[in-house]
Amino acid sequence: MSDVALVMVLEDEPQIRNLLCDALREQQLRCVGVGSMEAARVEMARVLPQLLVVDLGLPDGDGRGFISELRAWSELPVLVLSARSQEQEKIAALDAGADDYLVKPFSRGELLARVRALLRRGGGQEPPQLRFGEVEVDFVQRRVCREGIEVHLTPIEYRLLCALIAG
Repeated sequence: MSDVALVMVLEDEPQIRNLLCDALREQQLRCVGVGSMEAARVEMARVLPQLLVVDLGLPDGDGRGFISELRAWSELPVLVLSARSQEQEKIAALDAGADDYLVKPFSRGELLARVRALLRRGGGQEPPQLRFGEVEVDFVQRRVCREGIEVHLTPIEYRLLCALIAG
């Protein structure tokens, strides 16, 4: 496995996603770009990034919700890139668990400096599964099993379980 940091870019606009990944690769970082929260869930389990760069406006939900979901099981550093420049939007994203917030349009230099700062602080990602007793929670698949049998939870029940685990 490479010791070069891997950054996941969750951005629905392919042109912006490609520009971000190109800039990161020029800094000798590895980059995986995805366009939806569902794709990010799958890739996070596969590649275990050291940093997540996320847009708030995504085709399958709000990036703030994704950050909150991530915080239930990971301390992975998160940098938000968004066109939303209102103070309340920034506060909401930071309160949801983002580590930093950068408003579009932004300079390439500032983006890369913020990425370097977040990577220095680390945080890393815990395995996307947790086992306690007979219960196993797969945070990426959003699945709960007891003694190997899947337990159906409503979205509210699942969020409550994640809050209890985090808490």
